[in-house]
Parts: sequence; C-alpha cells; structure tokens
Amino acid sequence: MRFADLADKRVAVWGYGREGRATLAALRRRLPGQRVTLICSEAEAEQARPFHGDVLDYVTIEPYAGLLWGFDVVVKSPGISAYLPAIVEARAAGVQFTSGTALWFGENPLARVVGVTGTKGKSTSSALIAHLLRRLGQRVALAGNIGLPLLELLDAPDLVDCWVVELSSFQTGEVGRVDVGLINNVYEEHLDWHGSRERYVADKLRLAENAATLVVNGQQQELLAATAAHAQRRVFGTTAGWHVAEGCIWRAGECLFVLRELPLAGEHNALNLCAALSVIEALGLDARAALPAARDFRPLPHRLQRLGGQGGLSWINDSISTTPQATIEALRSLDGRAVSVLVGGFDRGLDWSEFVRYVQRRPPQAVICLGNSGTRIARQLAAAEPAYRLGHCVALAEAVALAREWTPDGGVVLLSPGAPSFDQFRDYADRGRAFTQLAGFDPQSISAIEGLGIA
Repeated sequence: MRFADLADKRVAVWGYGREGRATLAALRRRLPGQRVTLICSEAEAEQARPFHGDVLDYVTIEPYAGLLWGFDVVVKSPGISAYLPAIVEARAAGVQFTSGTALWFGENPLARVVGVTGTKGKSTSSALIAHLLRRLGQRVALAGNIGLPLLELLDAPDLVDCWVVELSSFQTGEVGRVDVGLINNVYEEHLDWHGSRERYVADKLRLAENAATLVVNGQQQELLAATAAHAQRRVFGTTAGWHVAEGCIWRAGECLFVLRELPLAGEHNALNLCAALSVIEALGLDARAALPAARDFRPLPHRLQRLGGQGGLSWINDSISTTPQATIEALRSLDGRAVSVLVGGFDRGLDWSEFVRYVQRRPPQAVICLGNSGTRIARQLAAAEPAYRLGHCVALAEAVALAREWTPDGGVVLLSPGAPSFDQFRDYADRGRAFTQLAGFDPQSISAIEGLGIA
C-alpha cells in the first residue's frame, strides 16, 4: 500500500508513539489537507493538539470493532497486536490495516534492503551490518525497530546505497521485498501480542517469504528445518561458513579475527558478528575486508553495557534482556566472576525452567528477583534448592541495594531482567537509565545509539 492509496479515504492512525508521530508527519507531507483521525489516549491527544491543530479528529476510547468499521484504512502502530478481537472483526468486515513499515516499503519498492529480525541480537546485528558496510564505502541507512521509524527517512531513498532495517516480530509480516533477510534466532517471546509461541515463530518467519536471499543461524535446528525450502539460504554458526571457535571468528577452516579484539562481550555477540559478515557476503561484498572494522564498533546501550566500577563492584546494564535465554547468555559471558543478577519485570508468562536449570549448574553469587514476575521466578528458583543467595524485591532500588550488600568486592552486579519493563518503567531504556543512576553513574551518558540514520 502507498500513500496515494489513502487519498480521499477515511483514514485513522492508531497510536501516538514515535511510529504514530512519524506516520502523521508523512501523511501531512504526502496528502496535505486530508483529514485524519488519531486513535490514542486522552493524554496523547493533549500532546498532539498543539502540533496538529484542527487537522486531526480524535478518538480517545479503546477502539471496538464497530468504531473501526467507520474507517477505510487504519495505520496501526507496531505495539498494538494484530490479533486483538476488534481488529480481527474489523478486518473481516473489510477494514484495511497497514503500518508505517508497510507504507515505507510501498513507497520504495526498488530500495536495496537488508531486513534483520530475531528474538535477541537483532539490534546489535543491524548496527554491526551498517558499521561494516560503511567501512566498505557504502552509504547506509540504519532504521526501523532499532529506534528510528522508516517514515522519518521517507524522502531519502536516492541518498542511500543500502537500507539496514531492524524488524520486530510485530513488523516482519509488513515488509515488501528485501534483498537479504537475516533471522538471528527464534526463542519464546511476546506471547501477549502473538497469543502463542507457534504464532510468534510463524510471524517471525514471514521475513523469509520476502527475502531474495535468506541468512539464518545454523545452530538452531528449528530455524533450519523451518527455512529448508528457501532457494537462496545461507547459514552462519557452522563450520562451513562464518562461525565462532577457539576464541576466534572463522570463515570455514581459516581463523580471521581474535575475539579479544571485539568490543562486545559474550560468544552470542561473536555470533552476531558472524551473522553480519554473512549478510555482507550475501550482498556480494567483501566481508573479509570489512572484518577489521569490528574492532572499533561501539556497543549499543542497554546491551551488556559495562558502566564501570563503583564501590568496589563492576556494574553491567543489560536492560534490553526481555527473555530468560538472553539472561542466560549474559551470565555465560561472565563465567568465572562473582555475579549478582537482577531478574524479573512485566510478566508475560514465559517459561523460566531453562534459566533455573542453568543457575543450578553454574550458580551465580546471587539471583535477586523483582517486578511482577519476580514472585513466580523466585518460587521456581527456591523449589530447586539454590546453591546461591536468592532474594525477592518489589522495586529496582531495593534490588540494587540488596545486590550491593550481597556482592563481594571485585564482583559484578548485572541487570539482565529477562522480562519487559512495563510493570514499572516506560520501556527498557527507562529501566536501564534508572539502574545506571542507582549504581552511581550518569544516566545521560549511556543512551545514544551510534550510527542511526544515514551515513
């Protein structure tokens, strides 16, 4: 769908986050004078009115199917589940639903695009791909779910050699054709949006349907089986291609990069680099020539971000961690250290049994549970008779204070919640900044994502 398809239609924009604001701005540029309805909260409507004057109508109640039937097209923000009963009923009645992502692809069918998704590592992989491509002399746009809506760059396609677009599971079904699609991994997440693990996986894999070349993680048997029929599939993480072994990055049988030179912690991040190199090869470019630039890659905030030392302890902010698997990888990257890990947050019903088994095998110094899901996690851990200190707090400030008390000099306090932040914070970045401040560091110094936009 293109903006021209919305002309003279009854159009609603649902959501007034950054995606919604970018959509409204693009509509004003492409369809000046067209009346649009904004579906949002009353507080968001108050924010919008000074910027949009009388151009918008407002709906500030929770939409129901009958209300949505009053529109021809609804441009929905990603965080609103496509499986809400009101949307399902309205779609069945003929209402069209689209998104900022779909509109961008509709406007730019010839753009050279790398689409990146995965349960974890997609932001780091996207940023690595953009960083390495730029070192090869490419003019690259880095945008999407990583923090810059595509519609904010709507009028720039002629300036760009390659678009690197991070896609959440909410967006993978909204893309047009991509030159290369990367699926890093698939674990259980976002069950509240998708409704089931099976539907979450199926929605993630929709990227494969639109990828001319598909790059997948060869260490995930489920992913390999699900994508086996793709005619142009490339695999990383196995000995035939880019992979990690013996402290090095290898291309088949050749060691090309020593991991201690990579400014990213953990083997999972080394695997993210392998994914990026595989994508560069899939684009027909020289991945070996790009590899040395990995040495000066700047890690993204809130992703195993080393804040520094304070009070005899090391502090690490991994607030982006929203699955138990991500927390396991964070702990694995700190093997041999005395670690107190803070886990828990908004409860989406994810299975923590693998985490319980991991900390039984490799006990940390302490596990401190917090947030809505903290009670359930603490109960599971206690039932396993832990060989480490186990705490349960309500608020992050209490958890940080307890970690200070329980962690020995030279140890590590790790925030890696394995859960979203919505029970107490606006988003993972808000939670990460709060942790940073409680640890004694300046929260304003940690938040910038380098490389967003066009460069």
